[in-house]
Parts: sequence; structure tokens; C-alpha cells
Amino acid sequence: MESFDSTKRSLFEILKDVHNGKIQLPDFQRGWVWDDNRIKGILASVAKSFPIGAIMLLETGNENVRFKTEPLEGVKLDNEVKPELLILDGQQRITSLYQTIITNEIVTTRNEKNYEIKRWYYIDMVKAMDENYDLEEAIISLNETKQIREDFGRRIVLDLSEKELEYKNLMYPVCMIDDYSTWRREFSNYWQHSSEKSRFWDDFEKKVIDSFRQYMLPVIILKKENPKEAVCQVFEKVNTGGISLNVFELLTATFAADDSDFVLKEDWEEIKSTFKDYKLLSNVSNTDFIQAVTLLATYYNRKNKEQENVPEDELPAITCKRKDMLSLSLQDYKKHREPIAEGFIKASKILSENHIFTARDLPYNTQLIPLAAILAVLGVRIDNVGYKKKLMQWYWCGVFGELYGSATETRYALDLPQVVEWILNNGPEPKTIYDANFSPSRLHTLRTRNSAAYKGIYALLMDDNTKDWLSATGIDFSTYFSESIDIHHIFPVSWCEKNGIPKNDYNCIINKTPLSARTNRIVSGDAPSKYLAKIKKHAGVNDEEFINILKSHVLNPEYLYKDDFTGFFNDRKEQILQRIERAMNKKIPREEVQGEEGVFIGEEQDEE
Repeated sequence: MESFDSTKRSLFEILKDVHNGKIQLPDFQRGWVWDDNRIKGILASVAKSFPIGAIMLLETGNENVRFKTEPLEGVKLDNEVKPELLILDGQQRITSLYQTIITNEIVTTRNEKNYEIKRWYYIDMVKAMDENYDLEEAIISLNETKQIREDFGRRIVLDLSEKELEYKNLMYPVCMIDDYSTWRREFSNYWQHSSEKSRFWDDFEKKVIDSFRQYMLPVIILKKENPKEAVCQVFEKVNTGGISLNVFELLTATFAADDSDFVLKEDWEEIKSTFKDYKLLSNVSNTDFIQAVTLLATYYNRKNKEQENVPEDELPAITCKRKDMLSLSLQDYKKHREPIAEGFIKASKILSENHIFTARDLPYNTQLIPLAAILAVLGVRIDNVGYKKKLMQWYWCGVFGELYGSATETRYALDLPQVVEWILNNGPEPKTIYDANFSPSRLHTLRTRNSAAYKGIYALLMDDNTKDWLSATGIDFSTYFSESIDIHHIFPVSWCEKNGIPKNDYNCIINKTPLSARTNRIVSGDAPSKYLAKIKKHAGVNDEEFINILKSHVLNPEYLYKDDFTGFFNDRKEQILQRIERAMNKKIPREEVQGEEGVFIGEEQDEE
């Protein structure tokens, strides 16, 4: 007898069963964790009738396979309901769709910086009906106010805070897909039953609403007769051991079909062996590499077509999205793989020159992808000092603007041509530089390596021949490792706690600096005035030399000798802001306050 059934069920039928408790979770399922971009992505997939993968369910009722159960996150049951089915695989997908479509409540999720945020989801009806846009671009999310603001909150660019504004702006709330007739009636009343708007709605309903309501989901149902061992093994495999095919694995099969002698996995191992001497590249994945190759290949494809005088509207796009990576030809891969490999290595060398020495200290692994492609195009020309200075301005703008957290493919596609043109031909300022802003208040929230800007400041703090307090040796690539350099508190934690200094102040980047492990042991928990005397004695330098060593850490020694935390804090904050300004080559308005939403998840564990 078959141990499972394979069938298809209506998405809405499944969501309704989730809503009434017929479908629940076993108690060992992990929590719902999908972020804002992934939620928008799955909504777009359903809207386009694209497959989102099968879900696996387990029949209940087997006395030998009993689990404590719980409803999916967001489900509110009036009474305890005994479920008929449990989700073994598909929790994240079903929860995301349930919360956005069925609950009619704001969704608690995360943004690209891992902050907890609350979001309403909408479909831009105009973009959804425009063939020039991908439906994914038509899915947007708004915060609690249902407004999008720019210019530090001074200008409202989209306001959906009232129902009438939804109708006016042609923005369809995803939470009304289940009750679309009500929304349509009010929409029609708002537009005074305009025949043009009625036709527009009919087309939208046929293309988008019907896609949701008619969507069929593959379902595998494990029968209740399965023994407990079998159920646990399946669950383990689909949740931890079962890894879906990624772009690299699919390309391996594609390339092998084109050339049986070429094995992509072996080629990647060869490339990885050239990266092994560069600690900064240790986290570069095979998919990262393929993405950079695709970016470069599409760049040159467009350049070649431009030389053939192909009309602008017929030029191929520079892109490196998943579908473009899967379309990469073996010929293009072989042509561009070496320049890209050299680009990654050159990126590692340049970033090391700028005091980013390891993958742990790299602000964004993602930013390496456009950086490698840019360096592949520039080649030896990057050795020009002026060119390198421009390149690093773009890089720091990406870091301190915190622009590479997620959904970065579109930015990569702009970075490559814009940065190359800007560097070589003094073209227009790249969008990444234009988009970058840094608020002084952000310094107060940078407490751990979870933040790209934290790592960026850490690197900038080593920019003026910074010397370790004890050894008096400059912190460079060799001493960084030999002296076990890490970032440590200047005013020690125990001293700060004894003197009533707020934790948010003493644990942020303003009160931290790169020091050797030996130096930090001497610092211990003493007041600066006390530990500096001990360090100076061990260092064996005169007063002037020691003061200069301290100043190389972007601080005023007078405040340390006075144990004046407030004076030190304000002075060093200003000095760090000046460093960031020089790196970005942009003025930072001192009065601006950054409006982050939510609490940063992961910042609770402060570094020592």
C-alpha cells in the first residue's frame, strides 16, 4: 500500500483549512521567519501562476505518531481544534500567504537590515497590467501608516491611509483578494462607475485576482499509517538534509550537456583553490561567482550591441537575476570566469589596503559581486590612484548607506556600467553614491558586527597609521593577525556600569577601537586614567609618543586622562562622522535623526 498520496489542492482551500485549524503544525516546527522581500517574492510567484513548490502534510490519527500541535502564526481559533493534517514542509510559504491574504491584519516581518517591521501588502494595479514591468515589481509593502515617505520623512510620495486613496492610486490590498467583490464595488463607486475603470478592473481581475483564486498547489500527504520512524526521517530530510537544486547545480547539468568533458564543480574547486590565500574571500560561494560572471557577460553583450548601433530600446539588459544566471552559456562562462576570478582577488587586495582583512570584517559579502565585475572591466587601470579613490568612494557609500542588505541584483546591474563610466570617463555620479545617506544617530545603534556600517567604521578607525597602544606597532595585514587585533571598549564595561553610563552609549561603536588581545588584558576594567599609565609603562615610550599613539585611534587623550566619558563620547562621535564624510565624499547633516523601524534583531547580544 502506498505510504503517501500526491495530489493538487486549491491554495485558498488550504488557507481556509489553516484558518479553521484543520491544518496545523507539529510542535517541533521552527518559527516563522520570512522577511519582507521573500514575502513579496512568493506573492509575485502566485500572481504569475509560477510554481512555489509542493507542501508536505501528515495525516493525524495515528496513535503511534502523536505530536503536540499548534496553529500557524497569525491563526486565531475560538476553541481548541483537533487538526486533520500537520505541515511537515511548507510552513514558511503557507504562513506568508495566510498572513498576507487571509488575516486582514498587518504582518510582522523583517527588513533587509534584520529589523522587525510591520507591513501591509499591496499590488500596484498599473504596473501589474503593464507588460514592461515584471509582476514582482508590482508587489509593494507599506508600514503601519500605509505611507511611503522620502527626504527624511518630509515628503509623502504614496499615501494609502484611507480606502479612498487605495482606489485613487489604483493600489489593490492583498488582504482583500479573498473578498475582492466588496473592494471592487467600492472601487467602482469611487470612480462613479466609469466604463474605462470597469474595463481596467476586469483585466486586472482576470490577470491577477484569478491567478490567486485559481492557484493549485502540489500536495504530498503522508498517510497516518506510516510508522513514527518514517515520519521523523521525512521531516528531517525535508527541513535540514534535503537541499533544493540551486543555480550552480542546475548549471552544472546544463554545461555537462553542452560539453561532457567540462565539469563546473571541478572548475569551481580550481577557482576556490586560487582564493584560499585570501581570507576575505572565504565566504564567496559558487553562486556568488556565477552571478558575477553573468553580470560581466551581460555587460559585454550590451556593449557589443551598442557598437553594432542597435537601437537603445532593443539593447539587451545588464542583469544577473536567477533566470539570467540559468541562461548563462558555457561559452560566456569560459570567456569571463578568469577575469572575474582575478576581479575577486583584486577586490580582496584593495579592501585589505583599506583595513578590511577577513570575511568576518567584510561589511557586505554581496557587494563583492559588483566590485569583482567592475575590477574585471577596469583591469590594470585600477592601479591609477585617482581611479582607486573613486572606486572606494562608491564602495564606502554602499557600506554606510547600507544598500546591499538584500534584493541587490538591480543595484548590481546599475553599479557595473555606472561606476565604470564614472571612473574612466567622468560620467554621471553612480546611483549608489546618490542614494547613500548616513545619519549621525546611527552611530548610537551600531553595537555588533551584525551591521555593515559597524564593520565599515571599524576599518576606517585603522586609516591613519593606527598603532596598538602596547606594542606601538602599526595595525596592518600582518600585525592584524599576529597581534590578534579585535575591537574592544575604550571606557571598560565594568567602569561604565559603576559610573552609571547608559549601556547603549558604552556598547556602541563610538566607545570601541581596534586593540591587541594583550593590550585589552591590561585595560581590564580600570578607569582610562589608571590603565593608560600601566600601558605607557609597558610600552616604554615617552609622553609625546604615547599621546600620538592614542590620537591614531581617532580620539582626544585629554578626555581619557580625565575619565570624562561624555566629553570623550561627543568628541569621538564628531571625529568618526568626519571620517565617514571623507570616505563617502558627502556631507552628513548633523541634525538628522535616523528613523529605523522596530528593534534590530541580533543586536541584543553586545560584543565584549
